Amino acid sequence: MPLQLLRPHTKDLGGGFLVRRTLPAMARQAVGPFIFFDHFGPITAGPADDHDVRPHPHIGLATVTYLFEGAQVHRDSTGVVQRIEPGAINWMTSGRGIVHSERTPDDQRGRTRSIHGLQLWAALPAEHEEAEPGFAHTAAEDIPQLERDGAAVRVLIGEAFGLRSPVATLSPTLYLDIRLAPGASLVLPAAAQERAIYGVDRAVVLQGETVEPTTMAVLEPGSEPLLAAPQGARVVLIGGSPVGHRFMYWNFVSSRKERLAQAAADWDADRMGRVPGETERIPLPPTRPKA
Repeated sequence: MPLQLLRPHTKDLGGGFLVRRTLPAMARQAVGPFIFFDHFGPITAGPADDHDVRPHPHIGLATVTYLFEGAQVHRDSTGVVQRIEPGAINWMTSGRGIVHSERTPDDQRGRTRSIHGLQLWAALPAEHEEAEPGFAHTAAEDIPQLERDGAAVRVLIGEAFGLRSPVATLSPTLYLDIRLAPGASLVLPAAAQERAIYGVDRAVVLQGETVEPTTMAVLEPGSEPLLAAPQGARVVLIGGSPVGHRFMYWNFVSSRKERLAQAAADWDADRMGRVPGETERIPLPPTRPKA
């Protein structure tokens, strides 16, 4: 059976900060709980470039930020301030509502710098959509990893290859960072109900079929395909148990369409809280959701 391949489209987040967005796609809304998949960079920013993301809100999801290169400073309406650096997992549960910003660290402003990473959204199970908001940082050195036959695997979230990540989730979730040396291969475990791979930098071969870089390939449930990298490659594997269809508007996700309209009204009326120390905010898009 041919692979289901999902190719990204380019989105400008402002200030020339371009991302490749693969989920949601016309052919598929989610893989497991992951309903949103953005790949940004590698970008080299000049001293005058401003790629800060001003305060904005979320409901009904968890943001999952993972950097390959560079640094960001996260601030949110619960009072958390966290520097995000390569190799760490940062899981922000929005639940009933959270506001956050993502900015360039002060020590990197005014000079040439690089940024490269992924931001995913995991839709929360319906029973947890209105959970208390919060933020959890897991340092790079606390992520379990293994190396075998030219393959290095970091278990960022979930369990695979006999390793379990310390990151707590609200539904079964899988997220692996895999690096393959030139000519190396790895059998991918059936470690989640739904799974997909995404090539970060180079083409890979999956069960004999070439998958170009920045392309997502959805795996057959229960399969254990062979992943090979003739030129070497970095790949992430995502997945988990599906949580069902979600309605989406701007930065809001919910199983109830009317909840999106309520969240939009709350943000418009400045009822969702503020990030301490921040005075800016991103306004709602011109189009409003219908209840």
